[in-house]
Amino acid sequence: PRAAIDFVHERGRHVEDVMTPDPITVDEQTPLDELVRIMEKKGVKRLPVMSGKMLVGIITRASILQAVASLAEEIPNPTADDQHIRDRILRQIQDTDWRPAGFQVTVRNSVVHLHGVIFDDSTRKAAIVLAENTAGVKAVHDHLCFVDTYSGYYVEPPEDVGAAR
Repeated sequence: PRAAIDFVHERGRHVEDVMTPDPITVDEQTPLDELVRIMEKKGVKRLPVMSGKMLVGIITRASILQAVASLAEEIPNPTADDQHIRDRILRQIQDTDWRPAGFQVTVRNSVVHLHGVIFDDSTRKAAIVLAENTAGVKAVHDHLCFVDTYSGYYVEPPEDVGAAR
């Protein structure tokens, strides 16, 4: 009876009790979409990968998800060109009440440069985080200058001071 076979398979204490006697296998050249179809159709979570008669690995659902995720990262965002990145940053910062004075953004090869005047360091951090979280941005350079509103004391951006040395 099937129930007895399932019981032994689920609770057995020896490899022969729990193994799949005739596993479904694939070879190293099997396309990902075909792997997914096989897993769905056969209801399996992992597939042994063979090279001829030799086992060379096991593909799991998690490894397929990792492969798909890495492929997705390689595909550029179609609207992530420099002008779109700049427009998105300007649009997002426009909606804040903390935006730097005289705020300007330049973008070249998906690298963002922030310019303007800030009156507290939390504004610097917020502007950088906003830019970093914009789709397509590879790096953010901080050229925001700090001005103390009481004394008029002016501090060059840390990144620019370091570059001048």
